[in-house]
Amino acid sequence: MVERFLEQTTFASQEDFIKNLKIKVPENFNFGYDVVDAWAAEEPDKKALLWTNDKGESRQYTYADLKKYTDMTASYFQSLGIGRGDMVMLILKRRYEFWYSIIALHKLGAVVIPATHLLTKKDIVYRCNAADIKMIVAAGEDVITKHIIEAMPDSPSVKKLVSVGPEVPEGFEDFHQGMENAAPFVKPEHPNTNEDTSLMYFTSGTTGEPKMVAHDFTYPLGHIVTACFWHNLHRDSLHLTIADTGWGKAVWGKLYGQMIAGANIFVYDHEKFTPADILGKIQDYHITSLCAPPTIYRFLIKEDIGKYDLSSLEYCTTAGEALNYSVYETFKKITGIRLMEGFGQTETTLTLGTFPWMEPKPGSMGVPNPQYDIDLLTPDGRSAEDGEQGQIVIRTSEGKPLGLFKEYYRAAELTEDAWHDGIYYTGDVAWRDEDGYFWFVGRADDVIKSSGYRIGPFEVESALMTHPAVVECAITGVPDEVRGQVVKATIVLSRNYKGQESPELIRELQDHVKRVTAPYKYPRVIEFVEELPKTISGKIRRVEIRDKDK
Repeated sequence: MVERFLEQTTFASQEDFIKNLKIKVPENFNFGYDVVDAWAAEEPDKKALLWTNDKGESRQYTYADLKKYTDMTASYFQSLGIGRGDMVMLILKRRYEFWYSIIALHKLGAVVIPATHLLTKKDIVYRCNAADIKMIVAAGEDVITKHIIEAMPDSPSVKKLVSVGPEVPEGFEDFHQGMENAAPFVKPEHPNTNEDTSLMYFTSGTTGEPKMVAHDFTYPLGHIVTACFWHNLHRDSLHLTIADTGWGKAVWGKLYGQMIAGANIFVYDHEKFTPADILGKIQDYHITSLCAPPTIYRFLIKEDIGKYDLSSLEYCTTAGEALNYSVYETFKKITGIRLMEGFGQTETTLTLGTFPWMEPKPGSMGVPNPQYDIDLLTPDGRSAEDGEQGQIVIRTSEGKPLGLFKEYYRAAELTEDAWHDGIYYTGDVAWRDEDGYFWFVGRADDVIKSSGYRIGPFEVESALMTHPAVVECAITGVPDEVRGQVVKATIVLSRNYKGQESPELIRELQDHVKRVTAPYKYPRVIEFVEELPKTISGKIRRVEIRDKDK
C-alpha cells in the first residue's frame, strides 16, 4: 500500500531521507476508499484492527470486515441526512464504533469532529454552535448522554443524536439497529476534493476558548512519515498508541499512517489506566510497537516489569513532553529498546522526530521531518544559530505542506496571527544543537525573561519532577523589580510529602534544581497547591497562574 504513495520506501540515512522523501498525492484522495477499501480489494483477510477491552472481550477485524461495517455505517448515516460537508461530532472513547464512524464519514465527504467524553454541557453547547454540528454519535453511557441531552436546548444546529450503546436514551437513535437495517451503500458521485475539510479538532485552548483546527482530505497522507519512519511500522507490526479517540494523537497513532503502513492496530478500551494491564496486554497479545508519552513509560518501569514477557516489542516511541534520561536508560536496560522521541501539534503531523537510522539523544525531539521546511526564528525575526533559542516555524512560501492544517475554522484573524507572510508560527520555542537535534524549551508565551536570561519552563519542570516530593508542577514568571521576572514553581506534593510544606523543603527543592540544571534557572518563589489549573485535555493553564500573580 505505501508504495502507492511513496517513490522511495526505505532510507539509509537522514541525508537520503531529506533528498528522496516524496509523497504522491492522488486527485480527490479519500482515506476510506483509497486505503481501507483498497486493502479490502487486494488483501481482504489482512488484519487491520485488534480491539480489546477491560472486560476480556476482543475482536480482530480484517480489511474485508472494515469495508463491510464502514459501508453499513455510511449508508446508515446517509439515511439520517448526513452528506458532504456536514459536521458530525464523535464522542466514542475507545469503542470500536469510532473506527466504523470516522471511516464512514470520510466516505461520505462529511467533516469528523472527534471529542473527549469529558465534555460538559457548556463545552458541548460551545462546540455545536461554533461548528454548526449536525449530528452527535456517542457512547451510550449516562455520564456522556446526560451532558448531551442538557446541551440540546441551546444547540439548534443538531438534528440527530446517535448512541452506540449500551444505553440508548430517549431522543437518541440506536446505532447498531440502524446500521443493521441500512440499505446497501452507494458511494456518492463526488464525495470530496483534496481541499475539502475532512477533520476538525477543537484545541484545548490554554489562553481562551478552543480553536477549531481544520484539516483537508490529504491529511492522512501526511502521517505516512509518522507511522512508517517514526513508529517504524511494517505490515507485520501490531501497534499500540495509548490515546483516547477524542484527542488528535488517536489519528496519529491508531488510524491513518498505521493502515497505510499495513500494521495491525491494537486498541485497549479501558476505563482506568493501569500500568500492569498495559504490560499484560503487550505480553499476551505480542504487541510489537508501542507509542506513549514519557509519563506512561515512567509508570511502566515502576511496575514489577520483570514479571512480564516483553520480548515481542520491537520498537517504541514517545512524545508529548521531554523524556527524562533515567526513564530512557531504565527502559532500555529492561527491554533493550531505545525510546525514539518526536514532536508535532494538532495543526500538523510529525514535524520533528528521531528516526530509525539515528542515534537518539534522550530529551531531544529529534530532527525535522523533510515533509516540512522547519526553522527556528528569534524574536527579532532571524534564523537562530545553533545553541540559540527560537520559535519553531514552518515555512510555506512554496505552498502548504502535506499534513499542515488548512485554517482555524471561522477564525480568520487567529489564522492570520499564527500563519502569515509564508510562515506558520507553532508558538513553541526550542534550540538546536550542533548535530541538528532540536530541544524543547516551552511555549513562546511561557518563556521567562530573568536578568537577561530566557528560561523555558519545561526544563525547570523536568528538573523538579525528578525529586520524589513533586507529583506535578508548573513553572511561570512573576514580576520582579530587579530582574524583570523571577522563576516561580507551583507544586503539587506527592502523598508522602503532604503536610511537610516548610522553608526547609523549599530550600531542598531549590538546591535540587540547581544540581539538575543550570543554577540560574532555580525557582526563587515556590508555592504549594492541592491541584493545578488545567484545560479539559489536561494541559496546565499557566496563564491562570500568571494572572493571579500580577
